[in-house]
Amino acid sequence: MGIFSKIKSAIFGKEAKAQEAPPASTPVNAPATAPRDETVPMVNVENSLDSMPGADRLNWRTSIVDLMKLINVDSSYANRKELAQELGREDYSGTAEDNIWLHRRTMQELAANGGRVPPEFLD
Repeated sequence: MGIFSKIKSAIFGKEAKAQEAPPASTPVNAPATAPRDETVPMVNVENSLDSMPGADRLNWRTSIVDLMKLINVDSSYANRKELAQELGREDYSGTAEDNIWLHRRTMQELAANGGRVPPEFLD
């Protein structure tokens, strides 16, 4: 199971169907436009994360590290680099800009896979 699949399962619940991240050939700045399975109900990502224990102490809305900590996924550099590669970025180096991109891209991918994500998390 990839890092994105772990994130998706933690937010969407155990019933969520595991879907693969887009192939590495997806352009880095391409919007998440994968077709959504209409039989799977939309999950309110913000409500799901806000209801988790510790959400009030972590800045999950802008920090990929805090998002991963909140859902009990190892937020180490190695795991963030693996997640970036799953989401189409081969040159991840862990800079602040890389982490901002990774958070935004993760939210885009959650939206493409059945999550209802507030617009401010996607731009």
